[in-house]
Amino acid sequence: MRMSAKPPAAPRPGEDEKESGIEVSGTVIEKFRAGMFSLQLEGGQKVLATLAGKLRRNRIKVMNGDRVSVELSPYDLAKGRITYRHK
Repeated sequence: MRMSAKPPAAPRPGEDEKESGIEVSGTVIEKFRAGMFSLQLEGGQKVLATLAGKLRRNRIKVMNGDRVSVELSPYDLAKGRITYRHK
């Protein structure tokens, strides 16, 4: 039985808005070493992303072609963190 992480939660009260990431969806194009992934976002741009700690801790496998939710850094929109793998 495969467990998957919960969908992303709303920002906590008091959390600075500029520090919160931008939530988007995308598809995994390529898998690299050390938990890095190349993603194609719904808007057509490509980004480089890593797995969030919860996904690593629960050993959620992410493969090529999987749909994922990504939290983009507000400072660098070419990098992000995979927060959820859709079924």
